[in-house]
Amino acid sequence: MDNNSIILYCALELFAKKGYDAIGVQEIVDAAGITKPTLYHYFGSKRGLLDSIIAENSAKMITMAEQSAEYKHDITNTLNKLTFAYFNFAQKHKLFYRFFLSLWFAPPESESYSAVLPVMQRQHKILSDLFYQASQDHGNMKGRHEIYASTYIGMVNTYIGIALNGFIKIDDQLVYRLVHQFMHGIFS
Repeated sequence: MDNNSIILYCALELFAKKGYDAIGVQEIVDAAGITKPTLYHYFGSKRGLLDSIIAENSAKMITMAEQSAEYKHDITNTLNKLTFAYFNFAQKHKLFYRFFLSLWFAPPESESYSAVLPVMQRQHKILSDLFYQASQDHGNMKGRHEIYASTYIGMVNTYIGIALNGFIKIDDQLVYRLVHQFMHGIFS
């Protein structure tokens, strides 16, 4: 691995374990075995490092969400596919997803929240568009696409968070239960 990759990995590992605000530049450079000038050469600042971690990892997640959220007039099937995709992404990118979840709840005025906000907005738009399209087929969904997007990703992230903490195992049955529970709320 080159210095850039080492710094990104060590910073992500530290941020996922302790949170962005709890980690200083010195701790990152010590973990990466480099000097501060090397970190600043690659990223400019701790915020630049944060932006790089978010950009690199979230691009994969957004692409996954866009591809999986393609609506083909079967909302349950689409949500099953999308939920599997989120669970698989979280399993493959555990450090990033744990860190990403922590950023969702960062104080609104914080540096970390402002860094992740565009990603959260893009993700919400993908999901909102999906539920808007589905509402054209299901009259009882009309006008609720924004709240459905928020509720759906909230459920998915809750299950992923619980799984990352070792309390449940992500499997096919869990996906089925999550989507079934969510759809029951829509159609009841």
